Amino acid sequence: MNVVVIASEAVPFAKTGGLADVMGALPCALDALGHEVTLILPCHRDCRRSSEPLESTGWSVSVPVGTTAVAGTVYESRLPDSGVSVYLIDQPGYFDRERLYQESDGQDYADNAERFVFFARAAIEVVRKIDSRPDVVHVNDWQTALVPVYLKEHWRNELGEIGTLLTIHNLAYQGLFPASDVSVTGLDARLFDWQRLEFHGRLSFLKAGMVYADMINTVSPTYAREIQTPEFGCGLDGLLRARREDLRGIVNGMDPRTWAPRYEPMLARPYDPATFRAGKAACKAALQRLASLPERPDVPLFAQIGRLDRQKGWDLLAAVADDVLGRDAQMVILGEGQARYAELLERLADTYPGKLRVFLHYSGPLAHQIEAGADLLLMPSLYEPCGLNQLYSLAHGTVPLVRATGGLADTVVDATPGTLADGSATGFVFHDPTPEALRDAIHRALALWKDRRAWDRLVEAGMRADWSWDRSAREYVSLYEEVLRRTEGRAAAPLLPAGPAPRGQGV
Repeated sequence: MNVVVIASEAVPFAKTGGLADVMGALPCALDALGHEVTLILPCHRDCRRSSEPLESTGWSVSVPVGTTAVAGTVYESRLPDSGVSVYLIDQPGYFDRERLYQESDGQDYADNAERFVFFARAAIEVVRKIDSRPDVVHVNDWQTALVPVYLKEHWRNELGEIGTLLTIHNLAYQGLFPASDVSVTGLDARLFDWQRLEFHGRLSFLKAGMVYADMINTVSPTYAREIQTPEFGCGLDGLLRARREDLRGIVNGMDPRTWAPRYEPMLARPYDPATFRAGKAACKAALQRLASLPERPDVPLFAQIGRLDRQKGWDLLAAVADDVLGRDAQMVILGEGQARYAELLERLADTYPGKLRVFLHYSGPLAHQIEAGADLLLMPSLYEPCGLNQLYSLAHGTVPLVRATGGLADTVVDATPGTLADGSATGFVFHDPTPEALRDAIHRALALWKDRRAWDRLVEAGMRADWSWDRSAREYVSLYEEVLRRTEGRAAAPLLPAGPAPRGQGV
């Protein structure tokens, strides 16, 4: 199969979050299965800093953005250790910036609509230049969600019925812009209605893609169900329910080349499921030294890695921090984000010296060292489309403690008497988003910690679980095949019925 993947970031070229990890790994896994895969990215400033060389293709593109023709050039590279061609669209006025989407103060760039209208249209120009016509164009999140719209509204006659798949990595980010930005898109003003581009009086890139893509998927089956409800649907639950027959969920994979303790050079000692006791002991001691914590193998070492953000459950963590740190326990935290949580952590570090170490930044090597050295990872997220840290933790024998939402519910098996007896338990799961529920899960974990044989069985079960990209890629291949079947005979009419917007549809 010939698949073109279009995204706004990918490892090793540019990264702000999990999307980049997925886009750096999924195409390689598809390539390994024998499919022809092409990846198209913006040429961000970070791409020029990447270790992967960029070579000029000699191609130029010029596309309308509003009433202005905007020109760009195209570079080519490869994803490491694969046959995946990467085309990077260079337009310095839009992409030669220190950050990918926001100013340093966290405000979105004022011209984001223009930037990603240009990228969507330029990406289609690259598709036109590629030698072979793709079977499926796979777009990701709001930054590329206009591609299916342009393919159907502007390019159907020339390119034919190309199957399109939109992956929603996080529904909370929708690409919402003023209604006046419809003129920037070059799309007919008639499309700005509740059925297609309009969302409560604003232009929604993501909604447009959800209407026009042949199929939609999210990054876990549970999240695919959750976003069809008002609680998690971000106002788009009505549209998602209308398209539920075209909606799937596939759990993200984990790149075993990057997140396997037997191979990671930054670890104090390599290990695998057969040698994890000695390996984790060495890595734990190294982490305690690095974090200036007492070097104690007997004390449970908790970790938290990720954004300091309410979504990640930081209000819950704040409520139980004294309970955890008041016990014979240690904690290491790595992340950056909202100032109020950073200030809280600094106060806690002063209150509990020798028990808590906080790193208020992000470091890739340190993330690996924490995953290998910690005993438990805390992920009490209010919502989590998929989550990757719990997968990294399972691979490293670090027991995840998670809330039952999104991909966390799909990847961690709660340690109950039954699952501990049959060997399927891999972590601790709680359901209600309350401090009491989180505290109870922590108490259960601390109780099991004292039973070293049971704890080791829990660790080994997690390490032996298969969350590789090979498994996920095979599910994507099946989804692409379904896209092709559904593409045949797809009518050009809008996917939602004409008429006034139904009340409560959230569309």
